Amino acid sequence: MILSGHEIRKQLGGNILIDPFDETKLNPNSYNLSLHDELLVYEEVVLDMRKSNRVERVRIPEEGLVLTPNQLYLGRTVERTETHNLVPMIEGRSSIGRLGLFVHVTAGFGDVGFCGYWTLEMFAVQPVKIYPGVAICQLFFHQICGDITEYTSTKYQHNHDIQPSMMFRELSPESDGTQQLQLAFSAERVIPTPGVHPQGPRP
Repeated sequence: MILSGHEIRKQLGGNILIDPFDETKLNPNSYNLSLHDELLVYEEVVLDMRKSNRVERVRIPEEGLVLTPNQLYLGRTVERTETHNLVPMIEGRSSIGRLGLFVHVTAGFGDVGFCGYWTLEMFAVQPVKIYPGVAICQLFFHQICGDITEYTSTKYQHNHDIQPSMMFRELSPESDGTQQLQLAFSAERVIPTPGVHPQGPRP
C-alpha cells in the first residue's frame, strides 16, 4: 500500500524526514525531489566492477547544462531524507520522462532505514538541457509487512555527496578505494563547444 500525500505529511518528523521540506512539492501520493547543482561523470573508458573508477565533477550552471546521449551522469537530490518503518522509492516524473531523460537506471528502490541523499543515475535518450533545482523525481512510500531490520550498509548510508558505485567493496573487500581520483568539490569541467578544438582553432 502506498502512502497518500496527507499521510506523508502526517508522518513527517516521525517515520519520514525530508530536509528541506516544501509543502508545494507534496503530491497526492508522492513528494517531488530537486536536482542538486553538481554531477559526477566517470573518466574511465571501461568501468571495472572490481575497482573504484575515477570520476570528474561537473557543475550545472544557472543557465543550464546539456546532457548528451551515451553518457551516464550521476547526480543527487537537494533533499536529505530518512525513512523508518516504510519502504522509500524514487521514480522519475512524467514530465521528465517525456523529454527522454531517465533519472535512475535501475536503482529506484530504497531500503527501510535509509538516511541520506538520493544518488540519481541519469541517462538521456537525446540531448536535453537540465537546470539546478529542477524537480527531477518523486519520492513515495510503501508500507511493509513483517519484522524489520533497518538498512545499515557502510557503502551508502548517511552519505553527504553523490555516490559512485562501490561494488568493488563486495568483489574486492581488500580494496580501500585509494585509486579513486580525488577532486575538489568545486572542480569545473570544460564543456567543449561543437566544432571548436579545446586548445583553440585547428590550423
